[in-house]
Amino acid sequence: MEEVLALIDKIIEEHNTIIQRVQTLEQVANDVEAMIGFKKATEALPVRFERKQNLQKLQELLETISQRLRAHFNREETALLTAFEKHGDRKLLSTFRSLLLEHEDLRNHLVGSRKHVAELIGGGLSHQVWEASVHDTRDHISNTRKLLEAHAGSEQGLLQILRSELMSREKEND
Repeated sequence: MEEVLALIDKIIEEHNTIIQRVQTLEQVANDVEAMIGFKKATEALPVRFERKQNLQKLQELLETISQRLRAHFNREETALLTAFEKHGDRKLLSTFRSLLLEHEDLRNHLVGSRKHVAELIGGGLSHQVWEASVHDTRDHISNTRKLLEAHAGSEQGLLQILRSELMSREKEND
């Protein structure tokens, strides 16, 4: 039972870390978009250089988040699912399985964000198309953050229920 409680604590900690990173990602995307607001400045070399650095930072953050999220989802889809199957009631397990179905959509959102950023970095887009793509990318990242936060919040609720049930059983067995 201690292993399950440790796993729950690890998953909760990962939720907090992932949400913080996605919020940082969204801020970097907002910074890139803000650069567009400086029409005159966008023609200057230092601003173009800064814009490219921000896009590279955005790309690096997306890659880091994607890797960590893959590992996190894997833990939830294997060890945590086993814990819910072993220790949760039918309703709790059913609800958790429903949340696991959201993982694929969240993965796809991150893949979409990575494609958007790769297009922005790759060049070849006209200035107007590039600006529109920056707005779309920022909106996509913002939407992904909201979906991840809602998903993590739902999981947190289930984890707290499972934790409470395990703690109650542990007290009963003492």
